[in-house]
Amino acid sequence: MTEKRKYSRKYCKYCEQKIEFIDYKDTKLLKHSLSERYKIMPRRLTGNCKKHQEMVESAIKRARHTALIPYIIDTNNIVSNPFELL
Repeated sequence: MTEKRKYSRKYCKYCEQKIEFIDYKDTKLLKHSLSERYKIMPRRLTGNCKKHQEMVESAIKRARHTALIPYIIDTNNIVSNPFELL
């Protein structure tokens, strides 16, 4: 029988900082929950609790709608940080 892998428990960084509301205009806070292709990362990778993950998802979707965060990344012209272009 194979041994079960033991990973360290990930804690919600928003709970540790006691953040009550995640604003869509704070792109520095949101980009920690985005992958390198600017997809929303799941809870199992970020360690967020359910409440804060739902707030992060809605904030990212609002930021995309207001053009603060790109929807897709052009794979031909990859930019290291698209937030610097704004």
